[in-house]
Amino acid sequence: MSKVTISRLFDDYADAQTAVLHLREAGVDQDDISLIANNADKWYLPDYAAGAGKGAAIGAGFGGFGGLLAGLGLLAIPGLGPVVAAGWLAAAAAGAVAVGAAGGVIGMMAEAGVAVNEAEVYAESIRRGGSLVSARVEAGDKERLEAILHPSSVDIEQRRAALTLSGWSKFDPAAPDFTAEEIKRERGLRQA
Repeated sequence: MSKVTISRLFDDYADAQTAVLHLREAGVDQDDISLIANNADKWYLPDYAAGAGKGAAIGAGFGGFGGLLAGLGLLAIPGLGPVVAAGWLAAAAAGAVAVGAAGGVIGMMAEAGVAVNEAEVYAESIRRGGSLVSARVEAGDKERLEAILHPSSVDIEQRRAALTLSGWSKFDPAAPDFTAEEIKRERGLRQA
């Protein structure tokens, strides 16, 4: 059977973490799950940094499920800013950043099977404080596993409409990173 990529956007990192756990419980191998989450507000600090307890606690939350986030790393991705990333998509992102690959994060997501029009919304939403969970799954399991991710995920078309209403037209990798204050404001707008 062939594998397809499913992706969902989450406004809250805790919801993304829960989605990863649910995918693992449903039998998706940790090597097939990825997470990219904005870290401009420094919610995650690696064990070697001040506040290591919080970083360790986040990693421990995944430890019981095969340690997906044992490889959790901090990256600076052009257009997204500082992110916390783990999994196969994170490895591709790190490689693309290292070699300055043309197409950047949008190209990387498209190569992973994410539609370009969705990848643009995902990237802009990560830039504004969101988290993306992607998984490579058997085509026959796609609907079942998408249903697991759906309840707490962002409706991508509603997000596109909200972004467009705010004046956004497409992802710009040269746009300045959002600050922690701007992300807090964005999250407040989404909860209103």
